[in-house]
Amino acid sequence: MRRILFALPFAAIGAGALAIHLPDPAAPTWSEEDLSLVRSLSLDALPPVPADPSNRVADDPRAAALGRSIFFDTRFSSNGKVACATCHLPDRQFQDDRALSKGVSETSRRAMPIAGMAHSPFLFWDGRKDSFWSQALGPLESAVEHGGDRTQYAHVIGAHYAEAYVEVFGPLPDLDVLPARAGPVADPAAATAWEGMARSDREAVNLVFANVGKAIAAFERTIAPPETRFDLWVASREFPGPGLLTTEEIAGLRVFLGAGGCVNCHGGPLLSDGHFHNTGVPAVPGLPEDRGRETGALLVREDPFNCLGPYSDAQPADCAELRFMVPAGADMLRAFKTPSLRGAASRPPYMHAGQIPDLERVIAHYVAAPEAPAGQSELRPLTLDHTQRHELAAFLGALDPLP
Repeated sequence: MRRILFALPFAAIGAGALAIHLPDPAAPTWSEEDLSLVRSLSLDALPPVPADPSNRVADDPRAAALGRSIFFDTRFSSNGKVACATCHLPDRQFQDDRALSKGVSETSRRAMPIAGMAHSPFLFWDGRKDSFWSQALGPLESAVEHGGDRTQYAHVIGAHYAEAYVEVFGPLPDLDVLPARAGPVADPAAATAWEGMARSDREAVNLVFANVGKAIAAFERTIAPPETRFDLWVASREFPGPGLLTTEEIAGLRVFLGAGGCVNCHGGPLLSDGHFHNTGVPAVPGLPEDRGRETGALLVREDPFNCLGPYSDAQPADCAELRFMVPAGADMLRAFKTPSLRGAASRPPYMHAGQIPDLERVIAHYVAAPEAPAGQSELRPLTLDHTQRHELAAFLGALDPLP
């Protein structure tokens, strides 16, 4: 339970302050069901970070310390200039404000914030990874993100993190026999060198690579969503009346829960259902075709670093999300993961490739419910007037992190 302190401005002290706590007879009332739903959106309703049986060091402080160092280390890239923190900036909600993130080259998607994502069973816009640690591995080998390879990273660990690594994971393999650059990556020279390695050496390197991901995940699991004015308001004595939230923001909350239907996908304390939806978002001219969850559902099944894979610490019974995952199908075409709305008002542009530049046009998109460029959009047109749209945007602003 968080302790919440309130400070009233000096001008509010006196008879005038009482007006803040008096109900407005003109305001609509809240039912107990409404209030319960509102409370379910607050951080006070967020359960503890779930265990990750696939990562035995998920909650080991030593692993988190190692992972934090790796997260900010640009040596884990092909050009020595890109770290995880390049696209996940701590002072910008662990994202980068770009429509398309840029590592060693420009990517084809926007970076998602990290905070609270340990609660999500599938990661990335398409859900192609099923754990924080396997998610961390993808960008490291992506030709447009970090651009590196597995033996390169094993050598970095050996040269700069050997003591910390051994303390958490045990002995490193003999790195002297490994090529400087090798891995199952797009770079032809590195891929050829990887194929030329003994199978036992490849397995040893894969284990180090997986452990790098597990250390990064241990750090990322400590990144919690920051409190907002909305959270303080729900926990305050004035709730559900105005005060920490204005009457306009509260009206916007009503639109969020009611006429806007936003809570249908943006529910729970993370303001995301963690699922995948086709919402008719336009494609970006010039980018490769993005089929969303349809592709991601295939990739996560095939991933050697998934929960059921040889580098997972889980038992098969621990991998229910993956084992019982809905298989790829046409209904998943251009379905993308619901992003959290926490902090969303201050991190434009929006959607998986930054297709919509500002919040007002995001709301307009959902009101209009255009046809999807491929697949079937789940949206239906809304009837929201100018005032309701403005109120909804105001409420979303109340979800920004406290300064």
